[in-house]
Amino acid sequence: MKVLVPVKRVVDFNVKVRVKSDQSGVDIANVKMSMNPFDEIAVEEATRLKEAGKATEIIAVSCGILQSQETLRTAMAIGADRAVLVETDVELQPLAVAKLLKAVADKEQPQLIILGKQAIDDDANQTGQMLAALLDWPQATYASKIEIEGDKIKVTREVDGGLEVVALTLPAIVTTDLRLNEPRYVTLPNIMKAKKKTLENFKPADLGVDVTPRLKTLKVEEPAKRSAGIIVPDVKTLVEKLKNDAKVI
Repeated sequence: MKVLVPVKRVVDFNVKVRVKSDQSGVDIANVKMSMNPFDEIAVEEATRLKEAGKATEIIAVSCGILQSQETLRTAMAIGADRAVLVETDVELQPLAVAKLLKAVADKEQPQLIILGKQAIDDDANQTGQMLAALLDWPQATYASKIEIEGDKIKVTREVDGGLEVVALTLPAIVTTDLRLNEPRYVTLPNIMKAKKKTLENFKPADLGVDVTPRLKTLKVEEPAKRSAGIIVPDVKTLVEKLKNDAKVI
C-alpha cells in the first residue's frame, strides 16, 4: 500500500507571532519555521503503518516556496521514502492546495492519504475535505486511531459526544488529530539519510493547476488586549457588577 502524506511549512508553534506594521499579514521575517504539528503526526502514523507491514511506501508532498524542502527532509528523516515539492511563490489557499494534491495523487496513485486536520497558521481545516471531494474518495476526519484490515480502514474519530468509529474502503483520506500518536524524535543519522533520499520538484503549471488566489486578505489584527481585573469587597458588589456593568446576569 502506497501512502501519500501532505506536509506544510508553518511558523513554529513555540513562536509568538507578530502582525506586520501595515496589517497585511503575519511577519515571518527571521522567524523559526517548522512542520505543521498535525502533519508531523500524519507522517509518524504513516511510518508506523509501514513498520507494521501495512504500508510499502510513504511519499511526503508539500506545496509552497523552495524552503519547504527543509520540511520535506524532516518528513523523510521521520520515515518517508521520498518527497515531492510543488514549488510556487503564490499564496496558496486550501482549494488550490487540494487541486495540487489531487494532481499529485493522480500521478502517484496512493491507496491512502493521511494529512493533518488543519494547519496552525490559517486554521482553515478545509484541505482534507476538499481533496476528498475532488478525488471522490471516502474520508475520516479527526482521527485518534487507525487500523488497516485488508482493503478496509477502520478509523476512530473524535466528535463532540465522544468517539465515533467508521469503516472506509480504500483508497481513502484520513485527517489526524492530536491524540493519534506522539511523533518520534528525529535522530542525526536519519537526518543524514534523508539528504540522500529522492526529492522531486514540480511547478503548478507542470500539473496543469491554476493556483490564483480566490480570496484577498484585507487586514490582519492582533486580538484586543484584556483589561485589568478589579477586586470587589463583597458578594453583593460582585453581583451588582455582573448585573449592571458586565450585563451577564
